[in-house]
Amino acid sequence: MNRPLSPIRHDYKPAAKGTVKKQNALPWFAAGLGLPLLGIGLFLNIANSPADQTVDPDPVAYETELNASATEVLTTAEVLPAAKQPADDLIEIAEEDLVELPFPGFHPPLELPPEYATLELTIRRGDTLDRLFRRNDLDLGDLASIVRLEDAGPHLRKLIPGDELIIEHDEGNLISLYRELDVTRAIKIKREENGFTTEAIERPLEVRRKTAHGRIETSLFESAAQAGLPDKTVMNLAGIFAWDVDFVLDIRAGDDYYVLYEQLYQDGSYVGDGEIIAAEFNNNGRTIQAIRYVDKDGRADYFTPDGKSVRKAFLRAPVDFRVSSSFNPNRRHPVLKTVRPHRGTDYAAPSGTPIKAAGDGKVIFRGVKSGYGNVVILQHGGNITTLYAHMSRFASKVRNGTRVRQGQTIGYVGKTGLVTGVHLHYEYRLNGVHRNPRTVKLPQADPIREEYRADFLASVEPILDELLQYKRTRVASLSPD
Repeated sequence: MNRPLSPIRHDYKPAAKGTVKKQNALPWFAAGLGLPLLGIGLFLNIANSPADQTVDPDPVAYETELNASATEVLTTAEVLPAAKQPADDLIEIAEEDLVELPFPGFHPPLELPPEYATLELTIRRGDTLDRLFRRNDLDLGDLASIVRLEDAGPHLRKLIPGDELIIEHDEGNLISLYRELDVTRAIKIKREENGFTTEAIERPLEVRRKTAHGRIETSLFESAAQAGLPDKTVMNLAGIFAWDVDFVLDIRAGDDYYVLYEQLYQDGSYVGDGEIIAAEFNNNGRTIQAIRYVDKDGRADYFTPDGKSVRKAFLRAPVDFRVSSSFNPNRRHPVLKTVRPHRGTDYAAPSGTPIKAAGDGKVIFRGVKSGYGNVVILQHGGNITTLYAHMSRFASKVRNGTRVRQGQTIGYVGKTGLVTGVHLHYEYRLNGVHRNPRTVKLPQADPIREEYRADFLASVEPILDELLQYKRTRVASLSPD
């Protein structure tokens, strides 16, 4: 039976063996897109046909038309890539240089720096870098290398308890070491390709001014705590006025003070207090003011607004503790039970409390003297001597003939000699005659040098104005409406 040949050919023969030719995927994509579009078009054509018409398509003709439409779409798709081919003068990219992306829009991850183990070590008493490296299984060869660095070695050989080291390492191999040298300086040692290098790091401070007011009800330190003053600033305040005010015996309830001082910040964070710029102390009806001045040689001291030195040539008391026995020529001795003059002042203080030199001077005696026990005697200018008795021990640098500075520790409170308890016995002699240390008129220290006087007076006015403005603001805030 002869049947007409179908326009759709079927070839069931296996493909001939040989080199597989890569096909362009675009024609197939276009064909895949074209066929659905063609189907949609035919559907809309049928939908728009009159409802009363009945179409009885010829199967052979329909198949021929469908095949022709598909061929037309394929032909169009094959033509499209040709328009996108690069011009002959463009650089051709070799197939092996192309990188296949897993999916459109994919970006390979950025290469991150390696992560190392970090140690934050707090230096303890007796620690050395060798002990720290051994304790944490760090390479001792790296230690030998960094201590030989000219800029780092001196800062690594001496460790101070309480300081911290930040170390990065890779399985014991040192990568970096960071150490703060002081508030404003640090060093960082880093491993480079050719060995270790040292980087000096500056850590600048921001100085801000702050004012505070305190009113004494029981003690200076309790009032300062209520005013929010740190311990360091309170001690500095007491030190400034130590020549004029005995903070154990002289202060009265109702005394008050104003302080203008520095606060230090680093990277926006508070790190501590700086110097007191100016202060005023109102004690039992008298007002004492002090302004800090730094001369061109870098020497700093406190002066009254007219340029006189706040400090005296002598401290009123060599320890900051209460008087247990005052100067008394007719005192009955507590041990001998006889009337024997008490030619000094006794200060009750815990054993081991540091004893300060009352003024600059020279050690003319250090040793044991009968009932005085362990004694230090200092010779000062103006034919003045001071004596410190009953010490538990002497300061290591105090020897006969050595010179000491005012405020320097010369020994420690004890109970050696003929005593009933722990205390310091302090004597002040002028031309060999005993004077009451608490009432004798102390010689004034030198005023500001004449060459700096004009500069000092110019700096005083704005400082006092700032302090005065704070006082007015505070008084106004406390006044009733």
